[in-house]
Amino acid sequence: MNIFVAKLNFDTHESTLENAFAQYGAVDSVKIIMDKFTGRSKGFGFVEMASDEEGQAAINGLNDTDLDGRTIVVKKAEPRERRDNNRGGGGYNRGGGGNRY
Repeated sequence: MNIFVAKLNFDTHESTLENAFAQYGAVDSVKIIMDKFTGRSKGFGFVEMASDEEGQAAINGLNDTDLDGRTIVVKKAEPRERRDNNRGGGGYNRGGGGNRY
C-alpha cells in the first residue's frame, strides 16, 4: 500500500518516518519529497508498506498524531494524475490567432 504523509516537520528524516511506520508492519520504502532548488523538505512524503492491512493499521494509528513536534496527516495515496495538455484546462492556449497578415 502506498501511503501519503503530510505536514511533516521540515527536519524529519526518512529514518524517523520509517521507524514510526515499522511499528505497524513491514515498510518497503520511504521517500520524503525535497525541493530541487533548496534541498529542503517540502513537508510531505510517501511510505510503501508490504500489505494493505498493515498500511491501514498505520494510517489508523498515525493519522493526527505528533511526529517531531508536528501533527501529521496520514492517508492512502491517490494515484498520480497524468499531466496531459489535451485534457483541457491548464496548459497554454495554442488556439488560432485570428488575422495574421
